Amino acid sequence: MWYSSAFLSLILVSLDLGPATQKSNPGNPDLSLYQGIWRVTRSNASTAGKPERLVNECGSIGRYFACQQTVNDKAGRLLIFIPADSPGHYFTQTVMPDGRATGRDDLVISGDRWTFTSRRLDNGRASYFRTVNTFTGKTRIHFEQAESGNGNDWTVKMVGDEQRIGDAPTSARH
Repeated sequence: MWYSSAFLSLILVSLDLGPATQKSNPGNPDLSLYQGIWRVTRSNASTAGKPERLVNECGSIGRYFACQQTVNDKAGRLLIFIPADSPGHYFTQTVMPDGRATGRDDLVISGDRWTFTSRRLDNGRASYFRTVNTFTGKTRIHFEQAESGNGNDWTVKMVGDEQRIGDAPTSARH
């Protein structure tokens, strides 16, 4: 359910949005770092195995930025970023292939550390999720995904790395 690209985890790109840039959001971190083709390798023994191929096709329109995520050649979700009230803080919304949205989440970017957080209710009980992406330059991401029952005590569920292996198109016609 959770991808670091962030998860990620997508297609405003089919609208021919142009290059994946954030000209309308000066002072905010460059979200286009997600753009590209990535090899995802998980470190957990239970999920380790053949690396996955993640393609993030990203673009901006107005104040919004979005990435369609394709995993192993299967179109996945659309991740939309909406600038919040302070630089480096975004609201995010994930739209699944069936058109359903998962609910508003948060992203806080501090330097090379991108922290996605969310809260879900199931039968009145809250569960919290956190994905921390740590960028090493523009070509590597180390990710850690964790869950919590109270939003304070976290259990790491998955750890891994992503390496950019190519460029993804900035727009597509379908």
